[in-house]
Amino acid sequence: MTISIDPSIFQIEKNIKIGIIHYTKFTVSESPQMLKGRIRLYQEHLFIDLQDKELTEYQGIKEWRGLWKKFGSNPGRYCPSMEALMRRIRNQNYLQPFNSGVDLNNFFSLQFEIPIGLYDVSHIKGDINIFIGNSKTSLTGINGRDNNLNGTLTIQDELGPFGSPFIDSIRTTVNEDTVQALQIFFLKPSMSKEEAEKLLTSAGKMFVQVNGGNQDSLILDKQIMHTPIN
Repeated sequence: MTISIDPSIFQIEKNIKIGIIHYTKFTVSESPQMLKGRIRLYQEHLFIDLQDKELTEYQGIKEWRGLWKKFGSNPGRYCPSMEALMRRIRNQNYLQPFNSGVDLNNFFSLQFEIPIGLYDVSHIKGDINIFIGNSKTSLTGINGRDNNLNGTLTIQDELGPFGSPFIDSIRTTVNEDTVQALQIFFLKPSMSKEEAEKLLTSAGKMFVQVNGGNQDSLILDKQIMHTPIN
């Protein structure tokens, strides 16, 4: 399996970086109480912060809304996934525990202010390409609906789109049978490669502490647009 990013993306935004962590031999289960408590406390603090702060004041939301416009989508209609999470928390509709993989993924997305997807490798077929979707690009999302990805970064394999910074496919959802996964980080363009590497190291370490297993990370950017996943 290889993963690549369409070179035309860098003609629109040269500083795009996609972080990837490949997890193997791990176990997804109910999140431990420690993690549940930490995520709940983080949401409560974020709720307080959101009462006096506009969403667009958060750097990650500001940058990804800008990218939405550059790629041809409308952030007012279809917002980046971490913004949707923060809107829920602002309304005190806190995220409820799901499993140790999904819960950590949501926590990282809130903490780092970026869209992040977690995908079960057993339901991915062939090579993976990241490109900007068009009017014919869509996926059946975790919301149970068909979602159009026109003007949105899209992650696709031989079977079709399965992920994006807007919404992910139900096909590749991580569950308790998952033993191998890809976590894809849609990093802030302003972030340096060194900062991005530190972010991936921190996230990967915490994921393995909770779920066990092994992890390897890499970054796709304008220097490295194509790499194998072993």
